[in-house]
Amino acid sequence: MGKQRLFQDIAEKISDFISDGVFPPGSRLPGERDLAERFGVSRVTIREAAIALQAVGKVDIRTGSGIYVSDDQPVAQNALPDVSAFELTEARSLIEAEAAALAAKSISDEDLAKLDRLIEEMASSDREVALAADREFHAVIARASSNTAMVYTIEALWRMREELPAVKSSYDAVCCDDGQLRSKEHQDILEALKARDPVLARRAMRQHFLRLISTMLDVSEKEAMREVQQRLRASRVRFLDGSVPA
Repeated sequence: MGKQRLFQDIAEKISDFISDGVFPPGSRLPGERDLAERFGVSRVTIREAAIALQAVGKVDIRTGSGIYVSDDQPVAQNALPDVSAFELTEARSLIEAEAAALAAKSISDEDLAKLDRLIEEMASSDREVALAADREFHAVIARASSNTAMVYTIEALWRMREELPAVKSSYDAVCCDDGQLRSKEHQDILEALKARDPVLARRAMRQHFLRLISTMLDVSEKEAMREVQQRLRASRVRFLDGSVPA
């Protein structure tokens, strides 16, 4: 077991080097002897690690030539796709609206009471507390849909919202000053769920995200205008300021 664990550890270390660009795609890895000395293991362990990496598509072992990093690296199982904040919000509007419609049919009184408390927490001046409450609000509704696939999908969408830097930045930019609007929207969703009305629940959740997309567009437009104005000011300074009058 120890030997097996050792070659797996070495395989993981080499894989990390590949991911970090130390060994870029298409490059030849150092020889077995060099790798053995680098990691303080035997050449047999290096060979076993290389075989393990080849099995998952990380490297290509070429007899008589050496070990080469594969040009096409496998995508990590938990890797997130490269999506924009608009794409993510569009997906959330479609999927979470249906989750709300499903939840309206079976949500418990206990869950409804929890949603009430979470709306109060979303008003907190502590942004981390407010964000956690917002996430849990949507998670409660997802779980109340009684659809495991829906729960998994919504959790993945929240990972994108929090772990993709560009998406997180976009959300942070629009969620700073819209506290009252968000509170009303979440309250509308809750009231639709309390009424056990799938149509109203779907509509309220969708409106929440459509308003978010609209706000993102407004912010993007203002940012684009600001960049244009900055470029024009720089051009004015360069080409006009200090020029000699005719």
